[in-house]
Amino acid sequence: MRKVIELIVIILGFLLQCTFFQAFSFAGIVPNLMIILTSSFGFMEGPREGMFAGFICGLLMDVFYSPFIGLNALIYLYIGYTNGQANRLFYPEDIKFPSFCIIMSDLACLMMQYVFGFLLRARLDLPYYVLHVMIPELIYTIVVAIIVYRPLLALTSLSFLRGTSDDSTDDFS
Repeated sequence: MRKVIELIVIILGFLLQCTFFQAFSFAGIVPNLMIILTSSFGFMEGPREGMFAGFICGLLMDVFYSPFIGLNALIYLYIGYTNGQANRLFYPEDIKFPSFCIIMSDLACLMMQYVFGFLLRARLDLPYYVLHVMIPELIYTIVVAIIVYRPLLALTSLSFLRGTSDDSTDDFS
């Protein structure tokens, strides 16, 4: 059940990123909801969930936006795994750590996109890319992440999605 809900949230996030946030783009920059979801599922649920979310998010980005199938899936998969390794440091009430993870994940994703998208095509203007693409997307993504964080946290903390119950009926003493 948890995977189905996670898949629905990812597809909904992808649709929002492709439709709703396109209408609110600033100079062609939209927040990266796929990074927010990949990072969030990673540090909230662990490496396996982060890798699952990352692979699905990256595959959606590849199929619809990339000339190479699999590159974004691999990048997002690693981002989900890395954030999942930080699961033991995650405290739900602290928003500083998730914000830091999302910023670092978006920065890593943008750098990989620069290396594979621009650098390999001999476009070496890194200062332009940093000022006009990376910084605006980082700011826009973190603002949206702060808004989306609490509802996503509430969704992942539902007990029926975790497969646990509040009743202690397993105690046969």
